Amino acid sequence: MKQRISRTLAVLLICSLLLSACGEKPKEGTTAPASEVPAVSTEAPAPETETAAPEPVVLELTPENSRVFYEIFVGSFSDSDGDGIGDLRGIINRMDYLNDGRGEAGESLGVEGLWLTPIFKSNSYHKYNVNDYYAIDSEFGTMEDLKELVALCHSRNVKLILDLPINHTGSQNPWFNQFVIARRQGNTQDPYYNFYTCCGQKETPPAGRTFTALAGTDISYECNFSGDMPELDFNQEAVRQATLDVAKYYMDLGVDGFRFDAAKYIYLGETEKSVDFWEWYMDELRKIDPDVYAIAEVWDADRITDEYYAALDCFNFTTAGAEGLIDSTAKAGYVEQYTFYIADYLKTIQGKRPGAMLHEFISNHDTDRASGYLTLISGQMQLAASLYLLTPGSPFIYYGEEIGLKGSRGGANTDANRRLAMRWGDGDTVKDPAGSTYEEKNQVNGTVADQVGKAGSLFEHYQKILALRKANPAIAEGKYTALDLKEIKAGGFIAEKDDNIVCVIHNTSKGTERIPLTSLSSVYTFSEVNGVLGQGEAYIEDGKLVINGLTSVVLRPGK
Repeated sequence: MKQRISRTLAVLLICSLLLSACGEKPKEGTTAPASEVPAVSTEAPAPETETAAPEPVVLELTPENSRVFYEIFVGSFSDSDGDGIGDLRGIINRMDYLNDGRGEAGESLGVEGLWLTPIFKSNSYHKYNVNDYYAIDSEFGTMEDLKELVALCHSRNVKLILDLPINHTGSQNPWFNQFVIARRQGNTQDPYYNFYTCCGQKETPPAGRTFTALAGTDISYECNFSGDMPELDFNQEAVRQATLDVAKYYMDLGVDGFRFDAAKYIYLGETEKSVDFWEWYMDELRKIDPDVYAIAEVWDADRITDEYYAALDCFNFTTAGAEGLIDSTAKAGYVEQYTFYIADYLKTIQGKRPGAMLHEFISNHDTDRASGYLTLISGQMQLAASLYLLTPGSPFIYYGEEIGLKGSRGGANTDANRRLAMRWGDGDTVKDPAGSTYEEKNQVNGTVADQVGKAGSLFEHYQKILALRKANPAIAEGKYTALDLKEIKAGGFIAEKDDNIVCVIHNTSKGTERIPLTSLSSVYTFSEVNGVLGQGEAYIEDGKLVINGLTSVVLRPGK
């Protein structure tokens, strides 16, 4: 009997990168310290008894926001001025690669949104310790460069969101400097006296939180990521307003939204209070733009992450990373383990807030790159891309994923190895970030120049997925019905939106499957192949879908 997995058990499959992080606190801007990582078992969960397929889920999505985003670690993407550091002008120069504005006739990757990691003034390479929210770091360019990039994106129907770390600032931020002065002077009337969370040095700090003594005072300030990242005190109305003003400022410049770093650290360990804050914060932003794009990083078990959906969307960490559901499914797993989980997840988040979206990804700047555990030669990297990009909502591609860029923390234990220079192959002068130790010889998958326009390349595969998704809006926004194909690893779902009705099937096995069309739906006759992705072919023959191994197909009802 086929082993099936519920959403509860799926949580136990959270990627092994989380397991490796449990014993160590990050030192350089990563956002998953030990206290943030859910405890998981290293043993495979026992299979549950066979269960019926989930009920269809009707989504209440905003079509404007159901798009594929591309995360850019700015300092590692493209260098415009020869200093070896990626910058905003570099992104402007590479816009034709990302989205050339020509729609289906274009030759670009075809992403519909950009997420920029922090671009604010900071004294680190990663910029997560912000020293001035109202200034663009000079390494990355100017405010005029940002305005130009926003205008360029909008001219091509691409949304631009900024990574906004507001739970903590940098220790050189004027807010913190004034806080230190006020505390050393004992000036309780200073408006910054209570700007940061602190406790008496003789007090026992709250469990699970980190504090550092502030010299010249009798208090310690909270700093869960490093001493250079003091935590703001959101019990203070002035703090709430100050962080809200930052977001409003960039929305006034035309920025479409934000990725909120370490969102649960607003009140670490107090989920209800943190969610209450985000509900207030998002209510204020939605007064400006009801469609503001907002996504939070809540790196935790689903039962915690789900709570934040009352306020805003969250990344799905359960399915990401090594041994996450995307990885395990692509490696000859049963597709329904993934689709049943997705159906259950969609039902849960829609219950928290109408319009809530799923946000899938394989890897990001805080994780080892997917090409280290999913290989191209096996076809698993391509299948994983098809699995997660052909899902409802708004998935994210990490820059370089589309060419198989490699990078892992490794024995050097540095996140810089996960944020390596994009490999353009055309003389771009961008270099690996400071502190990286990843050897160039390990970059075996080629460059952009090697892959663009090359049949069968990983880049072409991503390009085809995005084009197929764009041509079928039901995949992103439609009613989602997970299929129960019984006893085979192939599986998928039906998506319905107005007159766009599709059936997406993935075959994760190495062998060919022959699936009776009548087993797909009792309502629709899916007899038209709309697109094929992966290692083999898919076609209709004698009333059956014939689909080769490591292949995905999109079907439509016959006319």
